[in-house]
Amino acid sequence: MEENKQEQIPHKKLYKSSTNKVLTGVCGGIAEYINMDPIVLRLLWILLVIATGIAPGVVVYIIAAFVIPEKKA
Repeated sequence: MEENKQEQIPHKKLYKSSTNKVLTGVCGGIAEYINMDPIVLRLLWILLVIATGIAPGVVVYIIAAFVIPEKKA
């Protein structure tokens, strides 16, 4: 009989980056979370903001800056 063992998957948390920071570290933190180059993510974000209109993208970024916590050292 096999026991039902669940493998422990490390739990990743999303934080604002303290090293890949341009404004508040939101894009850098998201890039670290999804293992992506932060510059590529920033360029994609800028294209998305331009394509959807400036205001919605800026509002989402500001909300993310307040909601995503800073990583404690």
